[in-house]
Amino acid sequence: MSQTDKMLSRLDDDVGYVIFNNPSRHNAVSLEMWLGCVEILERFKIDPAVRVVVLTGAGGKAFISGADISKFGEERASAAAVKTYNDAVERGYAAVHEFPKPTIAMIRGYCIGGGMGLASCCDLRICSEESRFAVPAAKLGLGYPYPGVKRLMDIVGPSFTKEIFFTARQFDAVEAREMGLVNRVVAADALEDYVRDYAHMISANAPLTVDSIKFIVSEVLKDESGRDLARCADMVAKCFVSEDYEEGRKAFMEKRKPVFKGR
Repeated sequence: MSQTDKMLSRLDDDVGYVIFNNPSRHNAVSLEMWLGCVEILERFKIDPAVRVVVLTGAGGKAFISGADISKFGEERASAAAVKTYNDAVERGYAAVHEFPKPTIAMIRGYCIGGGMGLASCCDLRICSEESRFAVPAAKLGLGYPYPGVKRLMDIVGPSFTKEIFFTARQFDAVEAREMGLVNRVVAADALEDYVRDYAHMISANAPLTVDSIKFIVSEVLKDESGRDLARCADMVAKCFVSEDYEEGRKAFMEKRKPVFKGR
């Protein structure tokens, strides 16, 4: 396990973990934590051993509860400081949203404000039964930027996005599943094992196939004029000439589990 102040990272075979480690404040995120998140993800991105990344919060009571207000005095004391902080937040979101490998948000407890923003950047969201979700911007008089609204709307659609923002209330895990905000709801004592097994299920599949699907889905969500269809076609073509494609066919014929190498 490596540690960067209040950000932790670890490897579990081919699954990397990014852990927000500020449990005394329900994992409220500071500037240094956003920067640490980006640093960890940069390492995982270039590490061929990492095939899936799980993002979660320490302490068992929260995924992320939003921004660390105790740091506002030093991190948002001027217009320049506010811009620096906001840029770091958006870099953190972008690092997750544009990460080329599958990402899973493992959510336990509070997923509020920036926590919802970060979870929306992940490919999958798996939560415990006691989890709570909210974007309280309307209770604070805050504006919410276009990228964050779009990422949430791409997941739950326009009507639920409006409900989440208009009411600013907390939604429980059942409501989150009904909205499509989370993929799975799991008992609290089973969450960690469930997510670990799910991550390893994904990492055992052909990386070229999985990564191509992630990229193609992201392109489908873009405006038609901005889609890179040539790269989509190239990624699909590379699957069919890969060693993994040959291994997959052989394993199927030999009735055994394939061993994919990502090439």
